Formats: sequence, C-alpha cells, structure tokens
Amino acid sequence: MSENPYAAKPWLKYYDEGVPIEVEIPEINISEFLDNTTKEFGGRTAIWFMKNKISYKRFKDIAERLATVLVDLGVKKGDVVAIMLPNMPQFPFAFYGIQKAGATVTACSVLHTEHELAYQLNDSGAEIIIAWDNQLEKIMNLKERTRLRHIIITNIFDYGPMASRNPPEIAGTMQFLNLIEKTKPNPPTFKTNAKEDVAILQYTGGTTGLPKGAMLTHYNLVANCVQMYEWTKSIAKRGKMTALTTLPLFHIYGMQVCMNSFIFSGTTIVLHPDPRDQKGLFEAIKATHPAMFPGVPTMYMRLLERDDLEDYAKDLRSIKICNTGAAPMPPEVLKEFEERTGAIIVEGYGMTEASPATHVNPLKGTRKIGSVGLALPNTEYKIVDIDDYTKIVPQGESGEIMIKGPQVMMGYWNKPEETEGQLKDRWLLTGDIGRMDEEGYLYIVDRKKDMINVSGFKVYPRELEDVLFENEAVENVAIIGIPDPKLPGNESVKAYIVLKDGYRESDETMNEIKEFCRKNVAPYKVPREIEFRKELPETLVGKVLRKDLKDIEARRRGEEV
Repeated sequence: MSENPYAAKPWLKYYDEGVPIEVEIPEINISEFLDNTTKEFGGRTAIWFMKNKISYKRFKDIAERLATVLVDLGVKKGDVVAIMLPNMPQFPFAFYGIQKAGATVTACSVLHTEHELAYQLNDSGAEIIIAWDNQLEKIMNLKERTRLRHIIITNIFDYGPMASRNPPEIAGTMQFLNLIEKTKPNPPTFKTNAKEDVAILQYTGGTTGLPKGAMLTHYNLVANCVQMYEWTKSIAKRGKMTALTTLPLFHIYGMQVCMNSFIFSGTTIVLHPDPRDQKGLFEAIKATHPAMFPGVPTMYMRLLERDDLEDYAKDLRSIKICNTGAAPMPPEVLKEFEERTGAIIVEGYGMTEASPATHVNPLKGTRKIGSVGLALPNTEYKIVDIDDYTKIVPQGESGEIMIKGPQVMMGYWNKPEETEGQLKDRWLLTGDIGRMDEEGYLYIVDRKKDMINVSGFKVYPRELEDVLFENEAVENVAIIGIPDPKLPGNESVKAYIVLKDGYRESDETMNEIKEFCRKNVAPYKVPREIEFRKELPETLVGKVLRKDLKDIEARRRGEEV
C-alpha cells in the first residue's frame, strides 16, 4: 500500500470509524461459517420460519446429514447440485449440505420456465436437484432432456410448525425430510482450495444473449461476507442480531446479504417465503422485531402503499437499518419510508459477478442520497471511457465502472470468450455507467446497453425515470429506446407508466406528464411516446425488466424475438 492510500482512493477517508481499509480474508470453505457460528452460538435460533425456530446446532446437523446423503448418491468434490426452492429452511440446509459434500451449488429461480430450467441444468451439468414439490411437474417434463439422475423434493411445510414426520414418497423422487431423518451425519473430509474451488455457479439474468454462470469461489463468497460484516459491525453485533429475509435466496443478493453474511455473524434469520405477501411480512416483523431489513425499492414502495401500515407502525420501529440495491431507489420513497418507520435506508451497489456487493453508503457517516456509496474494504474502482476501457475519465465525468477486489468472480462457466470480454487483468468491466464525485462516492447513471441514442444525444433511462418518479401521478415507470422510423440508426424515447390510484389513463394525463418532462429535462429527453400499464415486468427482487419491454416493442414491429 502507498504511504498515502487516500490519494488514489479518495473514498477511504470517509469510512465510518472502526471500518478497516483492508480486511484479512480467511481461505476456507464457506460451510465453515456454519461450523464456527455453531461452536459460538449453537443454541441460538438460526432460522425463524412460520413461527417455528431452528437452532444453529440443528441447522448444522441437518446440513451434515444432507452432505452424507449426497455422497451416498455418488456426489464427488466439484460436482454441481441444483437447488430450486423458495425462501424456506430447506434452502440454507441444502446450500450448506452441498458445500459440506464438496460440491458446487447452482441456484435456480422458482419462476423459471421449463426451457430456462433445462438450459441451466444442462449448462451447469447438474445431475441432482433439490426442489420444491410445487415444481415437480415442470422438472419431470424436462428430465429426459437433462442429465438429472436424482430428484429430491420437499414441501414448504416440512420445517414449519405443523410438519408431518413421514411425507409420502412420490415415484421417481426422494423426500428430503425422509432422507434426513434416516441418515446419520457423516460428512466427507476433503481439502478446499478456496481461491480455485467454485462454491456456486450463479447464473446472470441473461439480459444480453443466453444466461452465463458466474464462477464464484469460496474465497469470493467468504471475502464479500467479511467485507460486509466489517462495514456493518457497529450495528450488526455478532450473535445478537435478528434480520428479516424476504428477498429470494436463489438470487445472489438474497443468498449472500440475507443468508451467508447473517450465518457468518450468528444472526437470527427471519425467513419470509413470498416478497409479495406484505401482510405476512408485517406479521413476521411483529413476531420477531428484526433490527435489519434488506430489501429493494419496490418492496419499500409497496409497504408504504398499504392501508394497514399505521397498524404496524409500532412494530416497524424495531428496524434500525435497511439496505437496498438491485434497482434505483427513488429519493422520495426513501424519505417517506424513513419518516414513517424511523429506520435508515442505506443504498449499495453490486452485481452477480462480484458476489455481489462492491459499494455501500456509510451507516454513521455521510450518507449521500442518490449515491450507492463507497467502495468496500479491499475493493478498488475506476471510471473508464465507454468505448476504451484503458482510458480513465476525469473525476466527476460519466463512464463505465470497473471493479477489482477479492469478491470478483473467477470467470464465466465454459465461456472463455465472454470471460475475456469482462475481465481485464483482474478488473471487472461491469457494463454499468457511473461517475465518482470528489470524495469517491459512486453514482450509478445507467446500464451501458440501455443508453438511448437520440440523434447523437445520449439519454440515460434512469435519469429520466428519477424525474418522472417526482410526478405526483406516477406510481412506477420504465424508459426504453425504440427505433425511430424517420431516422434509421436513431432512437426515440418511450415511457411505460403505472399511474397511482385516482389518476385516469387519458390523453389529458399523458399531456400533463409530457409537459412536466419539458419543464425538467432537455427537449430531446422528453418521451415521444407514453404507454400506460397496470404493471411493469419485474424480477422477484423488483428490478424492472426493460428487456421484456423491448421484446414487446420488437414483436409489435413484426420482428422475431
């Protein structure tokens, strides 16, 4: 390290007191998080689920029984095992059981179509899947098109308060609960090369081309959990925290921020199975009084819209810190949520390829609304020219974000060309446009691929969306570029808008919104078209799928998608 580390990394001097510039990353199998926490807090509740409590000691026992089952089924070190489960205790059991067997996890979304699931299973080479029984028909339909040898199924109530002890066996499958009950824990012993052994193959959303499996090593995952713990330890005391987990664990944000980092710190994880069930979410908060609530902007927005919010106002006061990512946080939503709950929302940034967190706002220091904060310990970043990553742009100017740190992936599974295009001498080209201010805080401008070319002028959808969120009629909004029929090679701006209750989908409303835009943005940024919709296509973590909107427009033009 140079004598003055702040010169090249201006963000370091704005760290909260007690947050180190560099942290030591242990080279271990991530399953050792569970072992270490069980030694320290074995009797503590690890998972609260539907009022049922599961201790760390029992969690470890179940994971070791599952590891034994997998080895008995022929799983060897480095094999890939798939998980297809919503937020229920079996997800962390499966994740840690697979790691204790020396295998690699690939987590599949429960929203996958047969085509998407078959692609991920075939690309990863998974021969065993641990799945929600709700997904069984889908899996059976595609089994012959994959390498699947064994299907282990489980019910969402198997570890709930009213679980049956002997669920009936279904032909062609094995019951998770029955396997655990009849197997004595005897996990294998093996040596983990933390920097080389892949812990998870985490598939990206496939926003461009086919989804790619990011190879995240044990070192990558462990590093990011240690980085996040050091950032939050002033609030997140080891063995004393309760945290709400409603983000899907099969998504990297949920998996790392809401599961692995909490297990590392001995936190009680309040598992909520469905992020759309806000009533159930309120009841879980009332029953457990969590201090931490990681979420996404749409989650906070929808909670604010509920008529019964005031009924739970007292319970919500237990929440001290909310961290948000995955999508831009409208400033007015942040302000209203904080005013009505007393919590603070800390914005951060990350991506699948970085395990995922790279930036977070300070918890106690200067929190800049609209910024995703400062680079985590051991993390470097720079802003480079959009067309030439070898050129660093002047501070304050927009360019592509490049990141370097111990959390950055090894590469893409079986995709050397894509890996070469994304990793440059251990620096990750993110595909995101951002800018660094004079104090080193990062601001996200937009995705590089979503930039709209209006007669040579650059329009960033996120900038216009932020403006439209300030309009009193707008509940939700997405901006895309569509081909301009009059100017080949150019685009025009189109807005998809969900109106708040009480506002009519009419020409008058449309004209009022356009006039609002004319007063707040340059003329070339004003949407040429506005389409009102009842809802926008979103991922389970609340990220609006602009790609789906572009596909809709392409079909309308008669193009094949």
